[in-house]
Amino acid sequence: MSAISALMRRELRSYFVTPVAYVFLVMFLVLAGILTFYSGDFYERGQADLQPFFEMHPWLYLILVPSVSMRMWAEEAKGGTLELLLTLPISLTQAMLGKFFAAWLFIGLALLLTFPIWVTVNYLGAPDNGVILAGYLGSWLMAGAYLAIGACLSTLTRSQVVAFILTVVVCFLLILVGQPQVLDFLQGMMPRKLINAVAHLSLLRHFEAIARGVLDVRDLSYFLLSIAAWLTAGVLVLDLKRTP
Repeated sequence: MSAISALMRRELRSYFVTPVAYVFLVMFLVLAGILTFYSGDFYERGQADLQPFFEMHPWLYLILVPSVSMRMWAEEAKGGTLELLLTLPISLTQAMLGKFFAAWLFIGLALLLTFPIWVTVNYLGAPDNGVILAGYLGSWLMAGAYLAIGACLSTLTRSQVVAFILTVVVCFLLILVGQPQVLDFLQGMMPRKLINAVAHLSLLRHFEAIARGVLDVRDLSYFLLSIAAWLTAGVLVLDLKRTP
């Protein structure tokens, strides 16, 4: 655990020694505010809740989270520091977890800084704060899934741009698979049980369930298992690269 926390602290510091972290935080907060209060018709709805705020998160993360994850391993490979990192007295799993937790905490900080929106909705009405808290939890878990996908795909290439594009494409597909239009299209091509299995792969489906305030073990397990699976795949790729 000490090795993981040491690497995590190093990665967190690296975010803030360049303007990248500050640009990300400003963009996230500005876009979250604009999409909630204007594009989300917050005032026109006449309801004291944060549903418009959370509805935008899957699409907001689709661009912003890959911009964080793309540098995890692609930057190490391009800069020639990957080989050095792999020779340190730290396992690949510890290295992956250290980098992942640093990025996940960074996204958590961005979410935490949106608390004025929560304060605003409480000032304007009497929302169900339990549902809002569940929405924040679901949003953070979904961000973790995006990051895990990006961390895995970042191990495949030396180019941050390629890692970014691959992560966006995969995350977008995992959003699409739960859409009714996609499922209707697949009805004539696949058995019903297989279609239901495909629908359960949808990031959006599980996030929306949590954002409604329903903390189902299946939805929580989906995100945690997705994170574990993608990080494990990333470790396997790194191990293959290390093997002569």
